[in-house]
Amino acid sequence: MNIDKPIILNLPKIEDLRGNLSFIEEGTHIPFEIERVYWIYDVPGGQVRGGHAFKKQQEMIVALSGSFNVTVDDGSEKQLFSLNRSYYGLYIPAGYWRQMENFSTNSLAVVMSSTSFHEHDYIRDYSQFLEFRKK
Repeated sequence: MNIDKPIILNLPKIEDLRGNLSFIEEGTHIPFEIERVYWIYDVPGGQVRGGHAFKKQQEMIVALSGSFNVTVDDGSEKQLFSLNRSYYGLYIPAGYWRQMENFSTNSLAVVMSSTSFHEHDYIRDYSQFLEFRKK
């Protein structure tokens, strides 16, 4: 699976009267090996998460509960993705600026990453991001 741009991937959804089930498998539903998983929750109204890019890290973001928007920026074009179903996964390759906002009450975002945490992989200044994209 080789994907070079941000895209919503439909994850498996097994419907059952007792409740639905979705899942993610490396190599099948996600284009990288998962090195780290983290989640974002209890976001106060009006707050924004993200506001950075990664040099190497790829991510898959899923709204497990509630909804939120993710703006993805390649330095010349911005795309807005609304995550509001637990069977939608937003894949973001390395080198894209991302920002999460408009979190609904009790929303829960889970993020699967291709790398463990490395501060040097972050680009936190937008002008530095634009320079990185020119390379």
